[in-house]
Amino acid sequence: MKNLAIIPARSGSKGLKDKNIRLLLGKPLLTYTIEAAFNSHVFDEIMVSTDSKVYAEIALKYGANVPFLRGEETSADNASSWDTVREVLDNYKKMGETFDTFCLLQPTSPLRSGDDIRKAYDILERMNGIAVVAVCPAEHPPQWYGRLGANGSLNGFLSEDGTAYQRQQYEQYYRVNGAVYIRNIDDFYQDGHLYKKGSYAYVMDQMKSVDIDTEVDFKYAEVLMKNTLRGGIAPGNRFRVLPHQAMGRCA
Repeated sequence: MKNLAIIPARSGSKGLKDKNIRLLLGKPLLTYTIEAAFNSHVFDEIMVSTDSKVYAEIALKYGANVPFLRGEETSADNASSWDTVREVLDNYKKMGETFDTFCLLQPTSPLRSGDDIRKAYDILERMNGIAVVAVCPAEHPPQWYGRLGANGSLNGFLSEDGTAYQRQQYEQYYRVNGAVYIRNIDDFYQDGHLYKKGSYAYVMDQMKSVDIDTEVDFKYAEVLMKNTLRGGIAPGNRFRVLPHQAMGRCA
Protein backbone atom coordinates (compact mmCIF):
# COMPACT_ATOMS: atom_id res chain seq x y z
CA MET A 1 0.00 0.00 0.00
CA LYS A 2 1.01 3.59 -0.58
CA ASN A 3 0.19 5.52 2.57
CA LEU A 4 -0.26 9.25 3.17
CA ALA A 5 -0.10 10.93 6.59
CA ILE A 6 -2.23 14.08 6.84
CA ILE A 7 -1.58 16.32 9.86
CA PRO A 8 -4.21 19.10 10.00
CA ALA A 9 -2.91 22.26 11.66
CA ARG A 10 -5.22 25.22 11.16
CA SER A 11 -4.03 28.48 12.71
CA GLY A 12 -7.42 29.85 13.78
CA SER A 13 -8.00 27.97 17.03
CA LYS A 14 -10.58 29.80 19.14
CA GLY A 15 -10.45 27.77 22.37
CA LEU A 16 -6.67 27.82 22.82
CA LYS A 17 -4.89 30.40 20.67
CA ASP A 18 -2.28 28.93 18.31
CA LYS A 19 -2.44 25.63 20.19
CA ASN A 20 -0.97 23.65 17.29
CA ILE A 21 2.36 25.47 17.60
CA ARG A 22 2.26 26.26 21.32
CA LEU A 23 5.41 25.05 23.03
CA LEU A 24 4.95 21.80 24.91
CA LEU A 25 8.10 20.91 26.86
CA GLY A 26 10.06 23.21 24.58
CA LYS A 27 8.71 22.06 21.20
CA PRO A 28 5.74 23.18 19.08
CA LEU A 29 2.79 20.85 19.68
CA LEU A 30 2.46 19.67 16.07
CA THR A 31 6.07 18.45 15.99
CA TYR A 32 5.25 15.51 18.27
CA THR A 33 2.82 14.22 15.66
CA ILE A 34 5.32 14.74 12.84
CA GLU A 35 7.89 12.71 14.79
CA ALA A 36 5.37 9.96 15.52
CA ALA A 37 4.52 9.73 11.81
CA PHE A 38 8.17 9.33 10.87
CA ASN A 39 8.80 6.83 13.65
CA SER A 40 5.93 4.62 12.47
CA HIS A 41 7.82 3.80 9.25
CA VAL A 42 4.56 3.23 7.36
CA PHE A 43 4.20 6.40 5.26
CA ASP A 44 5.30 7.27 1.76
CA GLU A 45 4.41 10.92 2.36
CA ILE A 46 3.98 12.95 5.55
CA MET A 47 2.29 16.29 5.02
CA VAL A 48 0.92 19.12 7.16
CA SER A 49 -2.26 20.83 5.98
CA THR A 50 -2.23 24.41 7.22
CA ASP A 51 -3.38 27.89 6.27
CA SER A 52 -0.36 29.54 7.91
CA LYS A 53 3.09 30.19 6.46
CA VAL A 54 4.47 30.28 10.00
CA TYR A 55 3.03 26.83 10.73
CA ALA A 56 4.34 25.61 7.37
CA GLU A 57 7.88 26.74 8.20
CA ILE A 58 7.77 24.84 11.50
CA ALA A 59 6.47 21.71 9.75
CA LEU A 60 9.21 21.89 7.11
CA LYS A 61 11.87 22.36 9.80
CA TYR A 62 10.81 19.05 11.36
CA GLY A 63 10.79 17.20 8.05
CA ALA A 64 7.16 17.20 6.96
CA ASN A 65 6.04 18.34 3.53
CA VAL A 66 3.76 21.32 2.93
CA PRO A 67 3.19 21.25 -0.84
CA PHE A 68 0.30 23.74 -0.66
CA LEU A 69 -1.61 25.87 1.83
CA ARG A 70 -5.28 25.39 2.63
CA GLY A 71 -7.95 27.22 0.73
CA GLU A 72 -10.37 29.68 2.34
CA GLU A 73 -13.20 27.14 2.71
CA THR A 74 -11.14 24.54 4.58
CA SER A 75 -9.63 27.27 6.76
CA ALA A 76 -13.04 28.40 8.04
CA ASP A 77 -14.34 27.57 11.52
CA ASN A 78 -17.13 25.38 10.14
CA ALA A 79 -14.86 23.26 7.93
CA SER A 80 -14.55 19.61 9.00
CA SER A 81 -11.46 17.44 9.06
CA TRP A 82 -12.92 15.43 6.20
CA ASP A 83 -13.25 18.60 4.09
CA THR A 84 -9.54 19.09 4.67
CA VAL A 85 -8.78 15.51 3.68
CA ARG A 86 -10.70 15.86 0.42
CA GLU A 87 -8.83 19.04 -0.43
CA VAL A 88 -5.48 17.36 0.27
CA LEU A 89 -6.28 14.27 -1.80
CA ASP A 90 -7.64 16.35 -4.69
CA ASN A 91 -4.56 18.57 -4.71
CA TYR A 92 -2.21 15.59 -4.69
CA LYS A 93 -4.17 14.06 -7.55
CA LYS A 94 -3.69 17.26 -9.54
CA MET A 95 0.04 16.91 -8.86
CA GLY A 96 -0.05 13.35 -10.23
CA GLU A 97 0.29 11.72 -6.79
CA THR A 98 -2.18 9.05 -5.63
CA PHE A 99 -2.29 6.90 -2.50
CA ASP A 100 -4.10 3.81 -1.27
CA THR A 101 -4.72 5.00 2.30
CA PHE A 102 -4.55 8.18 4.31
CA CYS A 103 -4.05 8.51 8.04
CA LEU A 104 -5.42 11.62 9.71
CA LEU A 105 -3.20 12.48 12.68
CA GLN A 106 -4.44 15.36 14.78
CA PRO A 107 -1.59 17.36 16.36
CA THR A 108 -3.65 17.66 19.55
CA SER A 109 -2.75 14.04 20.44
CA PRO A 110 0.93 14.40 21.40
CA LEU A 111 1.18 11.18 23.42
CA ARG A 112 0.27 8.98 20.45
CA SER A 113 3.47 7.25 19.31
CA GLY A 114 4.86 5.89 16.09
CA ASP A 115 4.28 2.44 17.53
CA ASP A 116 0.57 3.23 17.91
CA ILE A 117 0.31 4.25 14.25
CA ARG A 118 2.14 1.14 13.07
CA LYS A 119 -0.05 -1.15 15.18
CA ALA A 120 -3.17 0.51 13.77
CA TYR A 121 -1.90 -0.17 10.24
CA ASP A 122 -1.16 -3.76 11.25
CA ILE A 123 -4.85 -4.16 12.13
CA LEU A 124 -5.90 -2.70 8.78
CA GLU A 125 -3.74 -5.20 6.91
CA ARG A 126 -4.52 -8.21 9.11
CA MET A 127 -8.27 -7.65 8.93
CA ASN A 128 -8.20 -6.53 5.29
CA GLY A 129 -10.20 -3.58 6.52
CA ILE A 130 -11.27 -0.28 5.03
CA ALA A 131 -10.66 1.82 8.15
CA VAL A 132 -9.09 1.79 11.60
CA VAL A 133 -9.93 4.34 14.29
CA ALA A 134 -8.15 4.78 17.62
CA VAL A 135 -10.34 4.46 20.71
CA CYS A 136 -9.75 4.18 24.43
CA PRO A 137 -11.83 2.83 27.34
CA ALA A 138 -14.53 5.27 28.40
CA GLU A 139 -13.89 6.81 31.79
CA HIS A 140 -17.45 6.25 33.02
CA PRO A 141 -20.42 4.04 32.07
CA PRO A 142 -23.02 5.83 29.92
CA GLN A 143 -25.59 5.00 32.59
CA TRP A 144 -23.96 7.68 34.76
CA TYR A 145 -25.03 10.41 32.35
CA GLY A 146 -28.40 12.10 32.07
CA ARG A 147 -30.23 15.31 31.27
CA LEU A 148 -31.01 17.99 33.81
CA GLY A 149 -34.58 19.16 34.13
CA ALA A 150 -35.83 22.69 34.53
CA ASN A 151 -33.93 24.70 37.14
CA GLY A 152 -31.33 21.94 37.42
CA SER A 153 -33.75 19.29 38.60
CA LEU A 154 -32.32 15.78 39.05
CA ASN A 155 -35.73 14.14 38.87
CA GLY A 156 -35.23 10.90 36.91
CA PHE A 157 -31.52 11.60 36.32
CA LEU A 158 -30.49 8.11 37.53
CA SER A 159 -32.47 4.96 38.27
CA GLU A 160 -34.12 4.82 41.68
CA ASP A 161 -32.78 1.38 42.62
CA GLY A 162 -29.20 2.66 42.95
CA THR A 163 -27.74 0.25 40.38
CA ALA A 164 -26.40 3.13 38.30
CA TYR A 165 -23.47 3.42 40.72
CA GLN A 166 -22.48 -0.22 40.43
CA ARG A 167 -19.75 0.13 37.80
CA GLN A 168 -18.89 -3.58 37.79
CA GLN A 169 -22.27 -4.56 36.37
CA TYR A 170 -21.73 -2.70 33.10
CA GLU A 171 -19.86 -3.88 30.06
CA GLN A 172 -16.85 -1.83 28.96
CA TYR A 173 -17.59 1.08 26.66
CA TYR A 174 -15.06 2.85 24.45
CA ARG A 175 -14.77 6.35 23.04
CA VAL A 176 -13.01 7.73 19.96
CA ASN A 177 -9.87 9.52 21.17
CA GLY A 178 -8.98 11.43 17.99
CA ALA A 179 -5.41 10.10 17.76
CA VAL A 180 -5.52 7.93 14.61
CA TYR A 181 -7.95 7.71 11.68
CA ILE A 182 -6.86 5.40 8.85
CA ARG A 183 -9.04 5.07 5.77
CA ASN A 184 -8.95 3.32 2.43
CA ILE A 185 -9.12 6.20 -0.04
CA ASP A 186 -11.39 4.49 -2.60
CA ASP A 187 -13.93 3.77 0.13
CA PHE A 188 -13.59 7.31 1.49
CA TYR A 189 -14.69 8.75 -1.84
CA GLN A 190 -17.52 6.22 -2.25
CA ASP A 191 -19.02 6.45 1.23
CA GLY A 192 -18.50 9.15 3.83
CA HIS A 193 -19.66 6.91 6.68
CA LEU A 194 -16.79 5.63 8.81
CA TYR A 195 -18.29 3.34 11.45
CA LYS A 196 -19.50 0.35 9.45
CA LYS A 197 -18.57 -3.17 8.38
CA GLY A 198 -14.87 -3.31 7.56
CA SER A 199 -13.94 -0.62 10.10
CA TYR A 200 -11.95 -1.70 13.16
CA ALA A 201 -10.75 -0.21 16.43
CA TYR A 202 -7.23 0.25 17.66
CA VAL A 203 -7.49 0.42 21.45
CA MET A 204 -5.14 2.87 23.17
CA ASP A 205 -4.48 3.46 26.84
CA GLN A 206 -6.34 6.36 28.44
CA MET A 207 -3.02 7.92 29.49
CA LYS A 208 -2.00 8.26 25.83
CA SER A 209 -5.41 9.45 24.68
CA VAL A 210 -5.23 13.10 25.77
CA ASP A 211 -6.79 15.35 23.11
CA ILE A 212 -5.75 18.95 23.75
CA ASP A 213 -8.60 21.40 23.39
CA THR A 214 -8.42 23.51 26.54
CA GLU A 215 -5.83 24.94 28.92
CA VAL A 216 -6.59 22.13 31.36
CA ASP A 217 -5.91 19.54 28.63
CA PHE A 218 -2.61 21.23 27.84
CA LYS A 219 -1.45 21.22 31.46
CA TYR A 220 -2.51 17.60 31.86
CA ALA A 221 -0.53 16.62 28.75
CA GLU A 222 2.53 18.40 30.16
CA VAL A 223 2.36 16.39 33.37
CA LEU A 224 1.95 13.08 31.55
CA MET A 225 4.74 13.83 29.10
CA LYS A 226 7.16 14.82 31.84
CA ASN A 227 6.49 11.46 33.49
CA THR A 228 7.04 9.73 30.14
CA LEU A 229 10.37 11.46 29.66
CA ARG A 230 11.47 10.44 33.14
CA GLY A 231 10.87 6.88 32.00
CA GLY A 232 13.37 7.38 29.16
CA ILE A 233 10.96 7.36 26.21
CA ALA A 234 10.12 10.53 24.33
CA PRO A 235 6.43 10.97 23.44
CA GLY A 236 5.80 10.13 19.80
CA ASN A 237 9.12 8.31 19.56
CA ARG A 238 9.63 4.60 20.03
CA PHE A 239 12.29 3.83 17.45
CA ARG A 240 15.03 6.44 17.52
CA VAL A 241 16.87 8.61 20.02
CA LEU A 242 16.52 12.32 19.31
CA PRO A 243 19.60 14.55 19.53
CA HIS A 244 18.41 16.39 22.64
CA GLN A 245 17.91 13.05 24.42
CA ALA A 246 21.38 11.83 23.50
CA MET A 247 22.73 14.98 25.13
CA GLY A 248 20.69 14.32 28.28
CA ARG A 249 18.35 17.28 27.84
CA CYS A 250 14.58 17.40 28.17
CA ALA A 251 12.67 18.57 25.08
